Amino acid sequence: MLLHPQFDPVAFSLGPLAVRWYGLMYLVAFIQFILLGRYRIRTRPGLLTVEQLDDLLFYGMLGVIVGGRLGQVLFYEPAYYLAHPLEIFAVWKGGMSFHGGFLGVLAAMGLWSRKHRIAWFDVTDFIAPLVPLGLAAGRIGNFINGELWGRVADPGLPWAMVFPQSGDMQPRHPSQLYHVALEGLALFAILWIFSSRPRPRAAVSGVFLIGYGAFRFVTEYFREPDHGIFGQSYTISMGQWLSLPMVLIGVAMLVLAYRRKPL
Repeated sequence: MLLHPQFDPVAFSLGPLAVRWYGLMYLVAFIQFILLGRYRIRTRPGLLTVEQLDDLLFYGMLGVIVGGRLGQVLFYEPAYYLAHPLEIFAVWKGGMSFHGGFLGVLAAMGLWSRKHRIAWFDVTDFIAPLVPLGLAAGRIGNFINGELWGRVADPGLPWAMVFPQSGDMQPRHPSQLYHVALEGLALFAILWIFSSRPRPRAAVSGVFLIGYGAFRFVTEYFREPDHGIFGQSYTISMGQWLSLPMVLIGVAMLVLAYRRKPL
């Protein structure tokens, strides 16, 4: 049985400015997006330019931050933020919903696609393989903060971990690292390999929805349950409810994509 290392959430300070690990993980996510995106532009030129990629990242950052925070507020903790409305703006403390961020990015990509007159699904197919490693970086930030710990685990599990922040000192699943492994590394490998060959429009996006939704559904079984949408008496968590439509939509997109001729 392991003890969470209890990292200092502040990576370093610059005078009065405290730079937190959670914020640095977002920086890592954006940097890897640019690096992988530029690699894809070099190896498969024709869709985007480097300048357009930089502009795309700006739109994506806004979508992630605004959508992710609003998703956390509306999907998971509406009562808390209704009582503490100024906390909505304290994004440096953590608390970002993937599903909210995902919707925010979709909206931002729609605006960007319209601005540059590029088909929306061409854009989402391009960025889908660039997303999972950024998700992994965010989950590492959660682990460093000692938040979003897992359910109580068998003490005999070699990697069971005590998170003092939980308040009960029981061995738990380090579910943040499960997210890193599945929604981050495994999904990245699947999408990178799948997108390495020409695919019908929307196929890569469909695989992303299926892969993320399925992996998130699985990892939620090891994560400490939230209150869900029915209080404590629920069968599946809020994260699982939000992931089910992703899988269904992804399957429909993949089927429809392969009914068309490859582009």
